[in-house]
Amino acid sequence: MTENANVSPKTEMERLANLIRQWDHAYYVLNESIVSDFEYDQSVMRLKALEDQFPELKDLESPTARVSGYADLAFSEVRHSYPMQSLDNAFSREELEAWLKRIGADLDQKRLVFELKIDGLAMSLTYRSGVLVRAATRGDGTVGEDVTANVMAIDAVPKTLPDSEIEELEVRGEIYMPLSSFERHNEAAIAKLKNYEGSAADRPKVFANPRNAASGSLRVKDPSVTRQRGLAFFAYQIANDLQNLTDSHYESLQLLSRLGFSVNPNIRLIEEVDEIFSLFGRWEENRHSLDYDIDGAVIKVDSFADRAKMGSTSRAPRWAIAYKFPPEEKTTLLEDILVSIGKTGRATPFAKMTPVFVGGSEVAMATLHNQDQVRAKDLRVGDIVRLRKAGDVIPEVMGPVLAMRPEGLVEWQFPKVCPECGSELRRDEGDADHYCVNYRCPAQAVARIVHFASRPALDIEGLGETIVKRFFDLGIIADVADIYNLDYEILVSLDRFGEKSVTTLLQAIERSKTAPLNRFLVGLTIRHVGSVAADALASRFGTLETLRNATVEEVSEVEGVGPIIARSVVDFFAHETTSDLLDRMLQRGVAPSPIAQKAIQGGALAGLTVVVTGGVDGFSRDGITQAIKDVGGKAASSVSAKTHLLVVGENPGASKLKKAQELSIRMVDGVSFGKLLSGETPLDQLEEYAP
Repeated sequence: MTENANVSPKTEMERLANLIRQWDHAYYVLNESIVSDFEYDQSVMRLKALEDQFPELKDLESPTARVSGYADLAFSEVRHSYPMQSLDNAFSREELEAWLKRIGADLDQKRLVFELKIDGLAMSLTYRSGVLVRAATRGDGTVGEDVTANVMAIDAVPKTLPDSEIEELEVRGEIYMPLSSFERHNEAAIAKLKNYEGSAADRPKVFANPRNAASGSLRVKDPSVTRQRGLAFFAYQIANDLQNLTDSHYESLQLLSRLGFSVNPNIRLIEEVDEIFSLFGRWEENRHSLDYDIDGAVIKVDSFADRAKMGSTSRAPRWAIAYKFPPEEKTTLLEDILVSIGKTGRATPFAKMTPVFVGGSEVAMATLHNQDQVRAKDLRVGDIVRLRKAGDVIPEVMGPVLAMRPEGLVEWQFPKVCPECGSELRRDEGDADHYCVNYRCPAQAVARIVHFASRPALDIEGLGETIVKRFFDLGIIADVADIYNLDYEILVSLDRFGEKSVTTLLQAIERSKTAPLNRFLVGLTIRHVGSVAADALASRFGTLETLRNATVEEVSEVEGVGPIIARSVVDFFAHETTSDLLDRMLQRGVAPSPIAQKAIQGGALAGLTVVVTGGVDGFSRDGITQAIKDVGGKAASSVSAKTHLLVVGENPGASKLKKAQELSIRMVDGVSFGKLLSGETPLDQLEEYAP
């Protein structure tokens, strides 16, 4: 059952999947942490549990079936020779012991390796004949970003190796910013900001945490900036097969050390299981004595031969697990509960607290998410509250310390009007959030423009939050359409705007007119439409005009787009205000680039929509989806009148079988389908599946 008895499993699974995709996008693309590690991990575990309980409802593109992450479009793509997978997590001794029990039956020996889990950015380094030739981020595990030029500027990364007899070597590890470097950088940036009068593009950057600092420093366009940030690197794995040199993980780390790589000095071989818990407890207590952030430990099987026997799932190896620290907790005074207004008008309550040091940094504010969360925790202004942070910059208010509650504190009431514009704050039936009903609310307008110009959307360099707020206050722009009406003469007349910066800004605006349709859709701030849904919509409809004229039924048939998103999209384009906005943008030369549908002509499934229910032997969820696409088909997650074929695997979903029978859709079993994909049997000769 779902946590809320009034919410169906399918709705809860869609909600969790959409949340995780949003968090992934913020973390891996924007370098922003908008949720704690703990809440993220718990949501993933909750989604996985629901998928295990209701396998027929699992989305083929579920976040649980892939590695989290994205490759930034600003960098060249790199396809990894060996997938860079994520790790499964354990949050308690019982969960770790369950993992140890699972792997015990597969091992000839129980020798394990204990490593600290560095909170940085996973990196792949490729050396040929002892020379560093490529550096790539993890990305989505299959495709990452080429950041070779920036990594070349990091002194801690070896550029040449002493043993050039190794023809090719792929080393993986963690790029991180030492806490000492992080503190020096932020102190210098804050000092410069006191009297800063330069352009927004050159504004000194103050980072939220060392992980974001490391990630952001690797994505700057000027490698000399990367060099100044003082980044460091710990090597933790040889990715390619070097059986002639080593047959165990611990030996491979010693080899890396001999080759000149920095290997974390706190790695230990484990002979007895109790050593794991002893080491874990010691580092949990002393984690802040290190010059780098850690959020737990990683336990790995040492023998490569044993690892090969155990294999991997689609997203994580079975021979390793991350053992996470529990969240740190502190108490502080809840001074006030305020409300902020976002780009969609969502009104989010947040706590203003007496600053307290927790999880490595000082915290004074924390989101409270929505009215129900505040009520469930019974938070009242004047309470002493428990605050925690799971190795991440985002804090969470756990609840009040009732024994310390002063008499007379009243229950907090959600405001009825917007604190920015005074309009009604409305909460629709079935919605967890309140929204400001005024589309022209200043807070909404500014946030929408900032989002539209941001990197994952239209990527208009030079149009950051400070500049947007200034233009809005001056009356130069009121919405995103006004971006395309900015005047050179007006801009150069403003203080701190020179000819060069104005020209650069206008050139960026001009380039954005023909941005890909998927990024344009992301920028429009359509409720419930993030990067994943935008990609799907752009691929399906091809042009903005076609999408604007689509019906709810047509939009809901798009893979990964359910009825809630479909209704939101159609309502957005039908609304008079947004329709006028788009018309003004088109009149000013905005013409998003069409996204052509990628159909493989002549493929075994060319032009056909295929739904898979249950497991197909030899394929992961992602694997079967890709296999369908490779032969020209479209993989859909639900059966509809437009479905051409249902593949029935092991433990199929009864609802999909029933609907396919009702619609007289052709069905084949997983074995027959495998023969089709291998080219052994043509589609018209496949044996029909009989339920």
